[in-house]
Amino acid sequence: MEQLSGMDSAFLYLETPRTPMHIGAIAIYDPSTAPNQFVRFKDILNFIDSRMHLAKSFRRKLANVPLSLDFPYWVDDADFDLEYHVRHIALPQPGDWRQLCIQAARLHSRPLDLSKPLWEFTVIEGLNNIPGVPKGSYAIVSKIHHAAIDGVSGVDIANAVHSLDPDGFVNPPERAWVPERTPTSIELLARAQLNTLATPLRLAQTVIKSAPGIAKMVGGLAQGKLHTTIGRVPRTRFNGSVSTHRVVDGRDFSLAEIKDIRLRLPGATVNDVIVAIVGGAMRKYLKGKSELPRESLVCMAPISVRTQGEKNALGNQVSAMTIPIGTHIADPFGRLQFVHEEAQASKALTNAAGARQMTEYAQFMPSTLSGLAARLYVRLGLANRIAPMFNTVITNIPGPPVPLYMNGARLVTQFGLGPVFEGMGIIHPVFSYCGRITVAFTSDRSIIPDPEVYAEYLEESFEEMKAAAQKRPIPAPKVEPVPVAPVVEVVAEAPKKKRRPAKRKPKLTVVSAAE
Repeated sequence: MEQLSGMDSAFLYLETPRTPMHIGAIAIYDPSTAPNQFVRFKDILNFIDSRMHLAKSFRRKLANVPLSLDFPYWVDDADFDLEYHVRHIALPQPGDWRQLCIQAARLHSRPLDLSKPLWEFTVIEGLNNIPGVPKGSYAIVSKIHHAAIDGVSGVDIANAVHSLDPDGFVNPPERAWVPERTPTSIELLARAQLNTLATPLRLAQTVIKSAPGIAKMVGGLAQGKLHTTIGRVPRTRFNGSVSTHRVVDGRDFSLAEIKDIRLRLPGATVNDVIVAIVGGAMRKYLKGKSELPRESLVCMAPISVRTQGEKNALGNQVSAMTIPIGTHIADPFGRLQFVHEEAQASKALTNAAGARQMTEYAQFMPSTLSGLAARLYVRLGLANRIAPMFNTVITNIPGPPVPLYMNGARLVTQFGLGPVFEGMGIIHPVFSYCGRITVAFTSDRSIIPDPEVYAEYLEESFEEMKAAAQKRPIPAPKVEPVPVAPVVEVVAEAPKKKRRPAKRKPKLTVVSAAE
């Protein structure tokens, strides 16, 4: 049994019928690399079943504390049924990319059953007309609740169902899985009481740890060395209420070309380039709707604060920083320069505050009030009344540079899926894999009724950025001067002449007369 953190619970409290809070992906597989050059649905079931022990999330469900007096717990599901969580459908012919995106959006818009383990895989066959995808390929649309994973622990789940070779052999568990006993309501209430008693001490410890960072941040803001985006976020069509309908799409780019763009601006990162490309696409889309604000739109970029020891832990270990994305700048390379400078400033603010310590404060929000505040925010339509904190989310999830396999079928590509909620109607998951990088988006159908147009703007923004970057030479790397040791002149000394011992004078012996 493991308790959810305050941040994990927040994703549960934000969930409504209009805003399911799960993340996922569209992963496409080529079965020609499998032993029989095809993969049956039964084979996929058997493969996932053999790897259940590699990720805790697969067989754990929620246990709520009575009256919501404390955050929920993860407990084993004694009635776990794999075939409930892995489904199977097919696209109507011709099975093109647009049809796949529409089907993925329908699946993604449906909330997960909160009484069961919070994940689903849907196998989709019939992908016969997608450029760059081999005939006979199939897709898996995954859904995993954000309360269970963040982007980094999501990689751990992806590793659990993939292998580095088509054989995919994995050692079986040391012993058969036996579900733990589900705690009673009395036991959960007793734990809640103990947690309440320990809260003042834990809060004091967190305040002590975070005080230096907060003081540093406040001092930097007062001196003008640091700045925030608070009060600088314009309201757009992306920042109102959302419906129950979703749209998804995305584009695939060369990672080598993204890195080449990065090299044209000293100090820039791959993430800076992606943010600037998204900024260009959002600029084009809003300008086409005659809705482009004068101020730059702002994105929220999650930052993992997960330690090496927390690699396989459930839940979220993330902080965040906000970055203006340069939608007010027409020049692509000028936008990249702006994004890079703003990202550096935001990193300085986040480092000053202490990202890890700031996330720990969520643990001390009363669970009952957190849930009530989230419900009131939705029911009162506050997203349409208060100033937005940011306009979109751009989350970068690094993947392996080598091919992955599932049941012998090679992973061809994957596009991320993310949640949208009141006040934030578009998210951009970014995946890198095998020399390619995909920039996808999930939005509300009422916000982006023409997702194929926005996807084309992503493509155009990338091409414009690449063309602008190629006009600039790659700066020569700075060569640090090698410190040279001072030359010490050694002068050989002339050999010293041996001195002859001086002749000793003979001692006089005085002899007494008596002798």
